[in-house]
Amino acid sequence: MEGVRLLADSGKGRDFLDAVRPGRFLFSLVMSYTETCRIPGITIAGANPDAMQFTPPADAEYLHYGHCKVIEQIPMTPDGKPTPGLLTRAALESAGIPHLAINAGSKIVPQLPFVETGLQPGRDITSEDAMTGDQLTRAVDYGRMLGMRLASLADCLVIGESIPAGTTTALAVLQALGFEARVSSSIPENPIDLKNKTAAAALERLGSKKPRDVVAAVGDPMIPLVAGMLCAASKVSRVMLAGGTQMAAVLAFASSMGFCEENAAVVTTSYVADDPTANFAELMRSVADVPAAAVDPGLHKSKHAGLRAFAEGFAKEGVGAGGSIMSYMLHTGGSPEKFLNAAETEYQRLTLQ
Repeated sequence: MEGVRLLADSGKGRDFLDAVRPGRFLFSLVMSYTETCRIPGITIAGANPDAMQFTPPADAEYLHYGHCKVIEQIPMTPDGKPTPGLLTRAALESAGIPHLAINAGSKIVPQLPFVETGLQPGRDITSEDAMTGDQLTRAVDYGRMLGMRLASLADCLVIGESIPAGTTTALAVLQALGFEARVSSSIPENPIDLKNKTAAAALERLGSKKPRDVVAAVGDPMIPLVAGMLCAASKVSRVMLAGGTQMAAVLAFASSMGFCEENAAVVTTSYVADDPTANFAELMRSVADVPAAAVDPGLHKSKHAGLRAFAEGFAKEGVGAGGSIMSYMLHTGGSPEKFLNAAETEYQRLTLQ
């Protein structure tokens, strides 16, 4: 398929893509939050630390309405580059793929119909556990229930996330579970030292290496919820985890509980796969026996600087962008060139508002 690279277990990857083309897709966006995002310099998923709490619900509102309600504009980086949700919306709308939002600890409640889990925001992992054991159990159990029900509605359940600083909590989880992880960043100059320092501070408090204890201590609410969704949904349908290194943490935790590997895949953008400061492909090959793929949206060819910025290292992934673009291509037979046209049309709509 044009613009698509298989990164881990290419044979299974081709089988997965052939099985879901051009079936029924359902996209779910998991909104979450971790106080870890307030560490200065660790993320730019919001104009400032106070604004970051609005990013997940604003992303969900943008996908639903085409504009936001909890903030005046769609989420932007400090210098005005748009949320990767723009790529997700362009893909979903162009392909007519239905979507829904799930609140897994968002600090701000979105103004749209959504699924409520009752989970609390994650705490700052440098100073305290992200969540209690009971909260983690609730997240997994709710995820299982939700995954089973959503998977029954589609041939392929696509799961994306929006959580500022989620790559840092994912890094801590992966390192605690023994993986040599290097995670990507929404910033061109990946704050590697700061992320490693944050993860190291969290791991100093870790008293147990059991996966459930690890995720409760140094993870975030998104990880156990999506892991639960994967475990249940993969028994009845195909599941595409739409994201980068954060989904590696989901897979690592889900592997401790058991899921149907032949029904699962991870899809990200080429910008994450090609990030020299991360090791996405290597990580995927070590975490679980599932295929991974990268899709190139061709944004380097865009006439708009705001879209070219994704290919230059800003954002790279998020809001399920890679998996959504892959779903668009599989469902419609569209090419990267056709997707670029859809993304530019959406970008122009926003800039003319």
